[in-house]
Amino acid sequence: MTARAGWLRWLPPARHRHDREILRLAVPTFAALVAEPLFLLTDSAIIGHLGTEQLAGLGVAATVLTVSVSLCIFLAYGTTAAVARRLGAGDHAGAIRQGVDGLWLALLIGLVVLGIGTVLADDVIGLFDTTSAVADYASTYLRISLFGVPAMLIVLAATGVLRGLQDTRTPLFVSVGACVVNVVLNLTFVYGLGLGIAGSALGTVLTQLTAAAVLGSVIARAAGREHTSLRPDWPGVVANSRAGVPLVVRTLTLQIVLGLAAAVAARIGTISVAAYQIAFGVWTLLAYALDAIAIAGQAIVGRYLGAADVPGTRAASRRMVEWGVAAGVLTGLATVLASPPYLPLFSPDRELQAAVASVIPLVALFQPVAGVVFVLDGVLIGAGDARYLALAGIGTMLAFLPAAAVVLRWDLGLTGLWWAIGVFMLARLFFLGVRALGPRWILTGAVR
Repeated sequence: MTARAGWLRWLPPARHRHDREILRLAVPTFAALVAEPLFLLTDSAIIGHLGTEQLAGLGVAATVLTVSVSLCIFLAYGTTAAVARRLGAGDHAGAIRQGVDGLWLALLIGLVVLGIGTVLADDVIGLFDTTSAVADYASTYLRISLFGVPAMLIVLAATGVLRGLQDTRTPLFVSVGACVVNVVLNLTFVYGLGLGIAGSALGTVLTQLTAAAVLGSVIARAAGREHTSLRPDWPGVVANSRAGVPLVVRTLTLQIVLGLAAAVAARIGTISVAAYQIAFGVWTLLAYALDAIAIAGQAIVGRYLGAADVPGTRAASRRMVEWGVAAGVLTGLATVLASPPYLPLFSPDRELQAAVASVIPLVALFQPVAGVVFVLDGVLIGAGDARYLALAGIGTMLAFLPAAAVVLRWDLGLTGLWWAIGVFMLARLFFLGVRALGPRWILTGAVR
């Protein structure tokens, strides 16, 4: 292989034996994952033209929803790994059975979140210490959006099942279709019917319900082909919930960090929390794009370990790290170069645009680090190494806390806050990199 000069050396070399497999799963996943944060970015763009206070209210409500739903990401990630392992071991019926149990668990958790969220909505919003107008908008958006949470969790679980079965195209079609429907409904409800921020929330809820129904029907047909019952197997549901606990801890530490970051932005001021909402939306969009390789890693590593192919596991993992670095470099460059045309889309407020522009270079700077972090996270999730991921999450959270405290103590503003997020990402790189270099995460068989 010939050496390549300059930044091209960071790109993965051509013609690697795992490239076709990685791209077959990652490309549709990339498009599907990019469509998901477009729900929030669409809401930001539409609501941003209603006013800065409405956008700030969306930022607070979206943070609460993101934390609540993301705690249940194990419904997708854990299911992907477990289904892929059984698939690799040749147990197709067992893979579907595990997926059906995951759907029932998603429905139950969604109903619990809906009930608790309805009762505690105003108290949670009060923790952000915003103005009364911002709090009112946040409460309106959150209370309506909670009714879409059960559907959101079903979508997570069904997507995990299909990814574990090495099918990333179906989630892609559903995600893209849902994104288009979401735009049409939100524009109709917000401006056509004059419902304001409430119309945006209502349109998103209806979209989520539709997506859940479509994906649920796909799983039902797969269960019929394998002669698998759609009734809940309660021991299996309980087993799924127990297996997800370490991933909940891992995700909880991540969401604590993101929630504290949003709270710090809110304490800086209304412009800052609105700017953070836009910058975080861009960050999330890039994160989902990079996470496409990580999710491919979950499915590939799970299947290889299920088939007891350790050399294939190692080789595919190394290759995906190379792709993660390359994707991080490219997305970072694109973020900076494309910022002049996309920033005005979110708000006509020049002060707000300037605040976002001040942190975009930092968002871009940490993209290569994020690319490696997300891939390693996906590899270890695919291997079922959830306990270590939980411990690593606690360590990275503890690294962020003093950095956030410094931002508030010395009044470092939004730029200082994004440097603190950078510290958090470097801590994740350390913990995940140390684990991936060792052998303890590699266990073979249909069940870890």
